[in-house]
Amino acid sequence: MAKLLPWIVTPSLVILLIIAWQLFVTISNVNPFVFPPPADVGAAFVTLVTDPATWEEAGITVIEILAGFSIAVVLGIIVGVVLGKLPWLEVSIRPLIVIAQVAPKVAFIPLFVIWFGFGMTSKILLAALLAFFPVMLNVLLGVRSVERGQHEVMTSLNATRAQTFTQLELRSLQPYLFAGMEVAIVLATIGAIVGEYLGGSEGLGAMVVRAMNSLDAARTFALILLLSLIGLVLYLIVNEAKRFVIPWHESVYGLRTATA
Repeated sequence: MAKLLPWIVTPSLVILLIIAWQLFVTISNVNPFVFPPPADVGAAFVTLVTDPATWEEAGITVIEILAGFSIAVVLGIIVGVVLGKLPWLEVSIRPLIVIAQVAPKVAFIPLFVIWFGFGMTSKILLAALLAFFPVMLNVLLGVRSVERGQHEVMTSLNATRAQTFTQLELRSLQPYLFAGMEVAIVLATIGAIVGEYLGGSEGLGAMVVRAMNSLDAARTFALILLLSLIGLVLYLIVNEAKRFVIPWHESVYGLRTATA
C-alpha cells in the first residue's frame, strides 16, 4: 500500500491545486491577462510542447544546466577533497569561499555577459557558480566524516594513500556527494534560467521574457510549468543515480524498506 501512496497523493494534490486555482480566478474575477485560468494555461502548454521550436530552445537550456552542473561537480569534488585533507588550507580560504557564495549571483550576470557575450558560456558559468558550493561543502564533510579508527585499520593493513582513498574515503563521501548533487542540479537549473532571463537571447528563459513583453500571461505560465517539469526530471535523474550507485546507504535502503 505504501508504494501506491505517492501515485495517489501527488495527483490528488495537483487536482486540488488546479481546483483552488480555478475557484480563485472565478471568485475574484481577476483579469485573465494578469492571472489566467488553468484552462488557458493548459491550452498554451499544449501549443508550446507541440511546437518544435520550443524543444530547440529547451535543448539549449538543458545543455547549459548539465554543463554547469558537470563543471560544479568536478570542481566541487576536487576542491572538497583537497580542503578535507588539508584543514589548514580550508581554514585559510574559508572567508573567500563564503564571500563568493553569499555574493548576489545576479550581480555577476552583467560581468559574464561583458566577458563571455550573450551566448551559452555565461549561462553555463553562472549555473556552475551556483551549483559548486553545495557539492564542495558536502564532499568536504564526507572526507572529514571518516573515523580515525577506520584510518588506523587501513594503516594496519599497509594500505597506500590511494587505496585508503578509493576503498575507504571515496565510499564514505559518496552519500554526501549525492546529497550535494541533488541540491546542485536544482541550483544549476535556476542559474541557467536566470542567466537566460537577464542576459540571453535563446533558451526557455529568453522565451519567458518574450512572453512577458507581449503580455501573454498564459504562455508565461506555460513556460514556467515546462521549466519546472524539466527541473523535476533532472532532479529525479540525479536521485535515481544515487539509488543505483549507493543502494547500500540508509538514505536509499531505508526509504526502500519504508515504502515496501
